[in-house]
Amino acid sequence: MGLKMQGHHHHMVAVSLNSDQQLGTKRKYTSYVPRTHQGKYLALWIIAFGFAAVHVYRCIDAGHQQRIQEGLVSMCDQRARMLQDQFSVCVNHVHALAVLVSTFHYYKNPSVIDQETFAEYTARTAFERPLLSGVAYAQRVLNSQREDFESQHGGTIRTMANKEPSPHRDEYAPVIFAQETVSYLNLVDMMSGEEDRENILRARSTGKAVLTSPFKLLGSHHLGVVLTIPVYKSKLPPNASVRDRIEATVGYLGGAFDVESLVENLLGQLAGNQEIIVKVYDVTNTSDPLIMYGRQAQYGDLTRVRVSTLDFGDPFRKHQMTCRYLHKAPISWTAITTAFLGYVIVFLAGYMFYTGAIHIVQVEDDFHTMQQLKVRAEAADVTKSQFLATVSHEIRTPMNGILGMLALLLDTDLSSTQRDYAQTAQACGRALITLINEVLDRAKIEAGKLELEAVPFDLRSVLDDVLSLFSEKSRNKGIELAVFVSDKVPQIVMGDPGRFRQVITNLVGNSVKFTEQGHIFVQVHLAEHSIAVHDATSDSCLSGRSNGCQTNTLSGREAADDRNNWDRFKHLTADGEFPFQVLTSDGISQNVNLMVSVEDTGIGIPLHAQKLVFMPFMQADSSTSRHYGGTGIGLSISKCLVELMGGHISFISRPQIGSTFSFTASFKRCEQNMVTDPKRSLYDELPTAFKGLKATIVDTKPIRAAVTRYHLKRLGVFVEVVNSIRTVVSVLGSGQPDMILVEKDVWLSGDDMSNIRASVFGHVLKSPKMILLATNITGDEFDKAKAAGFSDTLIMKPLRASMVAACLQQVFGTGKKVEQGRVMANGSVYLRGLLCGKKILVVDDNRVNRRVAAGALKKFGAEVECADCGKAALDLLQIPHGFDACFMDIQMPEMDGFEATRRIREMEEQQTSSSVDGSCDTGTTTEWHLPILAMTADVIHATFEECQKSGMDGYVSKPFQEENLYQAVAKFFESKPATNS
Repeated sequence: MGLKMQGHHHHMVAVSLNSDQQLGTKRKYTSYVPRTHQGKYLALWIIAFGFAAVHVYRCIDAGHQQRIQEGLVSMCDQRARMLQDQFSVCVNHVHALAVLVSTFHYYKNPSVIDQETFAEYTARTAFERPLLSGVAYAQRVLNSQREDFESQHGGTIRTMANKEPSPHRDEYAPVIFAQETVSYLNLVDMMSGEEDRENILRARSTGKAVLTSPFKLLGSHHLGVVLTIPVYKSKLPPNASVRDRIEATVGYLGGAFDVESLVENLLGQLAGNQEIIVKVYDVTNTSDPLIMYGRQAQYGDLTRVRVSTLDFGDPFRKHQMTCRYLHKAPISWTAITTAFLGYVIVFLAGYMFYTGAIHIVQVEDDFHTMQQLKVRAEAADVTKSQFLATVSHEIRTPMNGILGMLALLLDTDLSSTQRDYAQTAQACGRALITLINEVLDRAKIEAGKLELEAVPFDLRSVLDDVLSLFSEKSRNKGIELAVFVSDKVPQIVMGDPGRFRQVITNLVGNSVKFTEQGHIFVQVHLAEHSIAVHDATSDSCLSGRSNGCQTNTLSGREAADDRNNWDRFKHLTADGEFPFQVLTSDGISQNVNLMVSVEDTGIGIPLHAQKLVFMPFMQADSSTSRHYGGTGIGLSISKCLVELMGGHISFISRPQIGSTFSFTASFKRCEQNMVTDPKRSLYDELPTAFKGLKATIVDTKPIRAAVTRYHLKRLGVFVEVVNSIRTVVSVLGSGQPDMILVEKDVWLSGDDMSNIRASVFGHVLKSPKMILLATNITGDEFDKAKAAGFSDTLIMKPLRASMVAACLQQVFGTGKKVEQGRVMANGSVYLRGLLCGKKILVVDDNRVNRRVAAGALKKFGAEVECADCGKAALDLLQIPHGFDACFMDIQMPEMDGFEATRRIREMEEQQTSSSVDGSCDTGTTTEWHLPILAMTADVIHATFEECQKSGMDGYVSKPFQEENLYQAVAKFFESKPATNS
């Protein structure tokens, strides 16, 4: 320790000397402030910025003019759109009238429409067509049908021009139905006009509405157009030909549009502060456009004009709207004021420069002093980072020895209680290291250097580990602590398990700290499923249609989030297909979006403090820190980590009720070939001896029963849930259970266990095991439970699959040693296949660390030799040597791991060069490259970059973990069959 600290002290002195050298180079400073002719410089300043002010005025004025033009464009386009919309509405009403005529005049026999009915209907519905001066229906009459038609209607078909009898032609279009306003069109042939005839023929061949050119409406001096829509006798298919349309045509419905009134109404609705001139043209003939609205004379602001295209539905007719301002745009006072004020400011700035020149020397001296302070601050920042790295390393080194020895202890034969204690101690040690890292995490977050890794991990195991940290404290408080992971969530996901564990640990730790009674419940579901259930069930709960929404929770106490109740939970945990529609953007997405919630029934967060929850070093009030402890940075770090995971964190809290923190996180799906080897142990950690067994859970709280069922299903046990002890007798007919698990509060509720036990066991040949589930239990209660027939082994909460398995092994008397040996062999078979027979050199100056590393490697069949410094490693690695790999500590006295690695690489390069020179005679070359893996407790990210620069091949953190060790060595060694012996 002393040698290490001395080495770092010398390193910090070197930094200090380097800083002084930097200061020496920065003292050479040349002043560019003029000492004479300040007046001339001021005059030049004023003239130059006078031209600049003129340029600024022109630029701002150009922007002002552009905005005026954009305003004209916006207003003109808006009026054009509204004119089109209103015209389209009227056209739709005419279409509807055409359908009415087709339906009730031709589909009904006899017709139910006559002139009187048509006139009355169109008069009553005229308000729907305010822009039409009248509508009329003209029937298609062939020349051969003319005589019958005229005798039927008691009149002669007349021309439009002079109302004379129409001359003979192939076909006619006499008006038979007309609105009162255009009743004078009765029996007038609408095809007698040349343009009208073309429009009618075009309408029936296209099936669309067509328009005429503008003309003066009768009875009005306004300009208008006539809309013609064909009426078909039979329904036409969508792809009807022109011939089919002509043959199916039985008439034409026409209406006269008052264009001038339409535009006047529109302009009246959009009257603004800036008056504009609007004109509407028919530009079908571009060489001779016809004006439909507005005066022909040009007036107003002729410098700005906007032309907007109008689409009235007739592809043959082209229309457009032109707009211009009535008055010219005013002068841009903003440009004048800005340029003038800018010029004044620049003038004052020049004057200030002129008067302040005599103070420049003092300012330069002050600036030089600031440079000195800046360099010293940068040097102090480097020193601080090195200090944090050193202190972190020195604190973690003994902790890693503790964790490593615990790991070796767990590989020995232990009882279930001893194993549980050792695992909890190991988890607590890891949590302590996590607390040490929080300060570094905060520094990384502020520097923007916090990065997440992406490795496969078992999410359920991570959650079980977190619960083990708080199991003792929750039992002492008598609160329910439980975790539930949906079956829809994959077993293995790709992400950062350490950071995910850190977020869960922070949230659960806060809940345990602030909760004195009730429960703490951790749930993990697919985010899309959770959202779908929330949307489907929240309305019923809020409206009161679901009984017990607030209290039907894990412990029966009211929770802050009313939606986390049994009605929602039962849908999320239902077997089979998900019962609600799930909205997903991609059915084959490789992302796994999780919704994690941590619910507690603690003291809650005061309303005034809820906005400060995620601020670093902030707590509800000063009494919170004194009474409960803590630094107040856990939630702020959790928020940053969740956002790095692509999620969002939020909470609902009610004082004296509790809090529910929820966050989403995005992980990657883990491909099967990525977890076949390195992650096999994650699946085999749980014993398989209980697969196929049947269990009955007796619990009155459905959510709590579902949690127990979840942990038993992980062990392969078939589970049935009943709500009372007496109900157990009724389920015996469907099959005898191997075990009956009873919640303590249900047992203490008053059922006579002796009678129930006699009733149960009287029906079966082999008595099922009676097991009591309890958060805590007194000695008297334990004796009473044994007298009632329960097993000597209790299952204490919080439930974890490994702990439940250990308890069941004791209850059933399973061969624990054999089972553990089997699990260990299967879980380590891949590392054993890689490391078995390999000769590995471990270099570390700490004796405990050498023992831990050697023990971990020997467990997998490797031959291990140790060295206590870099120089000793160089002596052992003189070429040729028999080592297959080297695990090198980074921070060592005399020669650290970086320098030792560089020298090893130099030796290998020299040997390889010599081999190449000698290969000319033999024809063969030997290339030496020993895999060297960095082995350190340093958590600074820059360390990994330094490892790569020095020539190391990988990075393994202390103490060794199977998954990390496998990922490191799998790149260099080939797996070979390994026995389970």
